[in-house]
Amino acid sequence: MSSRLHVVYTESPSLDSLRPVLAELPQPPKDARITIKPNLVVAKPSSSGATTDPELVACVIQYLQEAGYRDIRIAEGSWVGERSTSHAYRVCGYEEISRKYNVPLIDLKRDKARKVDSSGLEIEVCEEILATDFLINMPVLKAHCQTRITCALKNLKGCIPDREKRRFHSLGLHRPIAAVNSIVKNGWIIVDGIIGDLTFEEGGTPIRMDKIIIGTDPVLVDAYAVQLLGYELRDVPYVLMAAELGVGSADLSKAEIVEHGEKDADKIPQQPANRVAERYHGIIDQRQACSSCYASLIYALWRYEQLHGRLPAGTSFAIGQGFKEKGAGDSVSGAGSPAQIYGIGSCTAKVCPQHVRGCPPTAKEILTQLEDWLS
Repeated sequence: MSSRLHVVYTESPSLDSLRPVLAELPQPPKDARITIKPNLVVAKPSSSGATTDPELVACVIQYLQEAGYRDIRIAEGSWVGERSTSHAYRVCGYEEISRKYNVPLIDLKRDKARKVDSSGLEIEVCEEILATDFLINMPVLKAHCQTRITCALKNLKGCIPDREKRRFHSLGLHRPIAAVNSIVKNGWIIVDGIIGDLTFEEGGTPIRMDKIIIGTDPVLVDAYAVQLLGYELRDVPYVLMAAELGVGSADLSKAEIVEHGEKDADKIPQQPANRVAERYHGIIDQRQACSSCYASLIYALWRYEQLHGRLPAGTSFAIGQGFKEKGAGDSVSGAGSPAQIYGIGSCTAKVCPQHVRGCPPTAKEILTQLEDWLS
């Protein structure tokens, strides 16, 4: 595993700019079964800042096919709140890529899974991923409402079934994210940092950064992303946890950063990522909340304040699988009694008389209910 990272500065992906960098990386065996894993967490185009640019994926496929590789596929499992990965493939422009390059699209939501042990923690991983010989991890550089950032390591959460994604949240997210990376090995990591979102994982507030980060060590890539977005390694625990499991190195002082193209200082984040989610931590009691549900709440609260000003004093929310049983609401934190605290999602139905239904509810549904409750 190389301690070298490449940063390609570009406003749009092109094979000409990527070819010399990809040629420097360890090449897969000619008969390898190659799987490209983008980030298609939601059905939104890459211009939203949420998903991997299909043109970047197309460049990688062109490079591989020019080099004689034929067994190439794209595999993804969108988040729990997305009705199907096929919908995301269509909206994000991947169906066209599939037709043009004769590359199949695999919906990991429909795949079988198998339990694999990682240092005593059993994790279900999709069989399609376990069968691949060479994984090309293509995440988006962006923020996340629970883990602060999402990049290479967290992108592999799309390689597990939805039931396991829910369990990851019950386990606290960080340890299982590190563990799945000790099971699923990265061949190449190609980070789409052209347009990301420094506020929300599901996009909507995009920012241009005009860079592509390329490496073979997912821990090193994420360590670079952490400092790029203004955080410290201690702020994103799964990075060091993955390093402790032997997935890679988080020591940037020993890394060689090779830059390509013309750097535009105005497009390099100089301040920490917009920490919108942290503004609301004091009024949200979250217990094993899934990312899709939690992200919907954060976006709805942010939109509410944009439209109506600050939330009324004393407003509190409960969210997460930990509220499924009656009695869990006896210790709901926040202002007021459990009856005065608003529940988000079907998990809170038994403990919060006033709750938004859905698993997960959309941000629009939460916003509409907020406007009704708080008007």
